[in-house]
Amino acid sequence: MPVASLSSIETSSANKPPLEVLICAPRGFCAGVVRAIDAVEKALRIYGPPVYVRHEIVHNKYVVESLRRKGAIFVDELDEIPDTQAPVIFSAHGVPKSVPSEAVQRRFFAIDATCPLVTKVHREAEIHHKRGRHVVLIGHAGHPEVVGTMGQLPAGAITLIETVADVETLAPPADVELAYVTQTTLSVDDTAGVVAALQQRFPQIVSPHKQDICYATTNRQEAVKRVAPQVDAMIVVGSPNSSNSQRLREVAERAGCPISRLVLRAEDIDWSLFGNIRSLGLTAGASAPEVLVEEIIDAFAERYNVTVESVSTADESVFFPLPRELRDQAAE
Repeated sequence: MPVASLSSIETSSANKPPLEVLICAPRGFCAGVVRAIDAVEKALRIYGPPVYVRHEIVHNKYVVESLRRKGAIFVDELDEIPDTQAPVIFSAHGVPKSVPSEAVQRRFFAIDATCPLVTKVHREAEIHHKRGRHVVLIGHAGHPEVVGTMGQLPAGAITLIETVADVETLAPPADVELAYVTQTTLSVDDTAGVVAALQQRFPQIVSPHKQDICYATTNRQEAVKRVAPQVDAMIVVGSPNSSNSQRLREVAERAGCPISRLVLRAEDIDWSLFGNIRSLGLTAGASAPEVLVEEIIDAFAERYNVTVESVSTADESVFFPLPRELRDQAAE
């Protein structure tokens, strides 16, 4: 096969339209996601396959399939797991109290990979309940994190709301003090509006000591707000069922970006949308690995003469240690 000459490569490059890629920083994996994935991989390394995982360890198909190839078995509920001495890991999103209770009854070797920032919300809700308060949870119905948080308290002790309109129709128990907590992966701006409506209608409602939306969600949204007004299009790398990734796409859209799309990986790009752009913003949800960001840059480089510039709005140095069961084993 003849080798292309340098001059032909240069001509090919010269024929490509220019594209400036502004890549958001921070992006991609957060400390809670790293901890959860490491927990599965460490368990596989220590105990060997299979390792059972209740729900997707994080919301990213690429990550889940990678762990499945290594021997992880993902289930929706514990009743799908046979009697076993293999590790059973709870996902980063957290679980209702009924799940660890069932694991104890079945004598499973359970490892809780819930993100510590989600656990913080669980503890807040429990403290409010013990102090006689009715808890209002701001979040998205059906999301695993919301299911887990609501499952920390008895039925009727917590009410889920999603929007400002929900605040208007909220009917909490009479003569009971109120407190609110939030899902960790919400839109910062949307949540601020819901909180403002809550505080206006219920001035005595108790707020979290520190906001529940996690640092990673906040930082990634701030970076998108900086980049989105400067580019013709924005791609968010992430899975459709990833709440924080969906919020990044919405943030880009609201910040004035004409084209804002959530893409799992390069093969999912609809190239008809990107034919005439001269600038592209690129970020990744907190459960999306950097390899998928690089894959998308490479795909654009095949069609454009790409230059890449990083736009940073925060430095992240947060680290969460592995669950204790795995730390002890790793030390041995």
